[in-house]
Order: sequence, then C-alpha cells, then structure tokens
Amino acid sequence: MKDGLVGPAHVVLMASLARGHFIRGRSKIELAEEFGLSRFKVARLIDEARDSGLVRIEIRYHGEIDVDLSARLRERFELTHSIVVDTPEDDAASLREHLGRAAAELLSEVITSEDVLGLAWARAVSAMVRSLRPLPGTAVVQLTGALALPDGRDTSVDVVRDVATSSGGRAHLFYAPFTVPDAATAAVLRQQPEVARAFDQLPSVTKAVAGIGLWEPGQSTLYDASSELDREELRRLGVCADISGVFLDAAGEPVRTELAERMIGINHEQMRAIPELIAIPYGVAKAPAVRAALRSGLIGGIVTHTALAQLVLDDT
Repeated sequence: MKDGLVGPAHVVLMASLARGHFIRGRSKIELAEEFGLSRFKVARLIDEARDSGLVRIEIRYHGEIDVDLSARLRERFELTHSIVVDTPEDDAASLREHLGRAAAELLSEVITSEDVLGLAWARAVSAMVRSLRPLPGTAVVQLTGALALPDGRDTSVDVVRDVATSSGGRAHLFYAPFTVPDAATAAVLRQQPEVARAFDQLPSVTKAVAGIGLWEPGQSTLYDASSELDREELRRLGVCADISGVFLDAAGEPVRTELAERMIGINHEQMRAIPELIAIPYGVAKAPAVRAALRSGLIGGIVTHTALAQLVLDDT
C-alpha cells in the first residue's frame, strides 16, 4: 500500500479475513494462526474492511416487520418491545388491521398464564383482539369505561370479555361510561362494586395495551367524543396526547385536567406502575403525540408502521 492507495493483495487479504471471521465463524486468534499474522493485525484489517465498506453487515427479515426500524426505535426509547410493520401509509382502517395482527402476534408470544393483562379501549386495541389467539388462561382487566361510537363497534367491555372468554381467564370488567357530566357522578360510579373491584386489580396488571391519540379532530376518539368546551380547555392547557384518558403535553409531562376528574378510567400514576404498556399508534399525523408518549416513560412497548416510526425517529 503506497501513498494511501490500497493494492489488490491488501483488498483480498481484508476480504479473506472478513469472510473467515463473519461467515465461517473463525476467531481472530484462529485466523492469525492460519494467515501467519498477529491477532492485532487481523483485528485491524477486519476493522478496516468494515470501515472501508468492503464488508457490509445487513440484518434482513423477509416479512412484514421492518427489523432495522424496530431495533432503532427500541434502542432510542429503551423499550422492552418494538414492532414496526412495513405497510403503506394507507387508510386508517387498513393500518389498524395490519397493526392489530402484529400486536396480536406479539402479545401471544410474550404473555403467560402468570401475567395479568390490562386492556384500554381504542380502535387499534379492538383490531388486535379480533386477531388474537387464545391466551394461556390470562386474567384480563378493563382499564377504561366505554365510549359510545357512531359505528357501534366493540366497547371496552367487549374487548375484555372476548379475550377472557377465549382464553379461559377471569374477566374484571364493569359497565360504566368513560366520561360523565360532573366529578361527583364519576366519584359515585368509581365506588360501584364492579368498578371498584376492577380498579382493585390494577396493581396486579403486568402488561397492558392501549392506543395513542393526538388532541386534534379525528386523531383521538376521546377528543371527538368530548364537548367543544373540553376540547378548547385541554388545548389551552397544552395537551398534546392522550393515552386512554391520561393527558400529556408535548414533552411527555402529565397534564392535570378537570375532564380527568369526570372520567372512569386508569390515571397517570396507575398507568406508570404497569411494568409494560404496549401502545398501537398509527397515522403520521399522530407523530407529535407518539413522541410525547414515548418521552413520558409510560410506554414500554410499541407496535406501529414504517412511516410513523421513521418520522418519530427523525424528529427526536
């Protein structure tokens, strides 16, 4: 090698050492003996092969999962689980179905009979439940009251009952709305036996699944179900995201709201105590809310899609 130029013999030597190490699984000491070099020179040449681009290491998976984005998202936010589905930024219903299937596969893989599963209602959680195989006798706890939706799709009661029934686990559910007109009514409802019994189970929840909403029209089911007065008040308070009724600002800090006092559902402290909360966000418009949720420390796992994951990583 003269004047910084790499000769063909040097290139072939680097390639041979790299091939022996990365493909044949030979140790650097074994290669040093084989080629008559010091192990330090072998290590230097292998590093040079990588740094020069002669060797390129790829981790590839022929399936729907973008393993690179999944790993980057997991490492960036120190998540327990991260699944990024390589699916087009299509309509919301299609995204929900793709992510629902991926979340169902993840939950089936990681849940055990010793776990207690918490389910907060969201359209994506409902899609997951439709794809979920029976779990191993796992108990299921309802985390939020029900919202009346125009399309009449599954409520929080339905998703908890369906998972528990198919799995043979106990269902801790209650019939109560998610929001009520005043705090006094909410306080009375929380004392109702079935509601109180379900909330008594919250300290036992080991894994939970929820959606993430952006506090904007069409981006949060709770926003769309709220009054215009509540929408404006929460916007004034700086609410960016809601995770099943837990409100966060853009930095991921909890926001205390009067609306929360009128809700029948898990609160910020109870949510933080859950070892792993898996969120299923979709739609690139929700990127600010997803960033807020990930910054909050509430999220331990995520199932999302390529466009949203890339946007979250690029802007953090």
